[in-house]
Amino acid sequence: VPPVFKYKQLLGILERLNAGEIVIGDGGFVFALEKRGYVKAGPWTPEATVTHPEAGAQIVGVNCHFDPMTCVKAVKMMKEGVEKAGLKAQYMVQPLAYHTPDCNCQGFIDLPEFPFALEPRILTRWDMHQYAREAYNAGIRYIGGCCGYEPYHIRAVAEELAKERGFLPAASEKHGLWGSALEMHTKPWVRARARRDYWENIRPASGRPQCPSLSTPEGWGVTKGHSELVQHKEATSAQEMNRVLEMQKKAKSSA
Repeated sequence: VPPVFKYKQLLGILERLNAGEIVIGDGGFVFALEKRGYVKAGPWTPEATVTHPEAGAQIVGVNCHFDPMTCVKAVKMMKEGVEKAGLKAQYMVQPLAYHTPDCNCQGFIDLPEFPFALEPRILTRWDMHQYAREAYNAGIRYIGGCCGYEPYHIRAVAEELAKERGFLPAASEKHGLWGSALEMHTKPWVRARARRDYWENIRPASGRPQCPSLSTPEGWGVTKGHSELVQHKEATSAQEMNRVLEMQKKAKSSA
């Protein structure tokens, strides 16, 4: 944090947001605040905000489970519900760093790739620039990330909003903005990529010709309140695992 901004470390989130600051954070930070008693989580569904905006939350937003643009869209809906009721709030968004256009209402946990094969879905740093701008334009001022985020993702968010925030992140010293360092590359076709419009319009290939573009979410019809979602203290037994595998087989056969 630049010296001029060090004093803000002593301020609370609401104080910073109400002062007009754009806060860039991550899901782990919010969870830590909750554990320490600084914030209290409320109903997490966007519908709760739209149907009961009078609940009185000071910061309204979504965290995890879906990709950035889906989450920004959800917060827009929540914002409309709050404003329609004549109320005011600050808004935050902390999405996944994965593309999830094929998710159902439970999000990425139903994707067959969850949790150990999600890497092909990771957003590029250029996707993060777009996300940061969309979130800012939507009136969101706490802009962060959750599962899948890497340091270069958060750096991209901070760089996109550098003008609005008044400074670049310290990590910007380690690379050239918008690929400008490529001007020194030995290959001329790579040097030609040292410009913003190239990276803003890139449509990256996955390099996996045998893989589908989208997946079919599982889910199995198990939702909140179902006995299968009860957390066990002990390890899953072989008998229980066999039953789960049978459930999986049945779900796939009926899909």
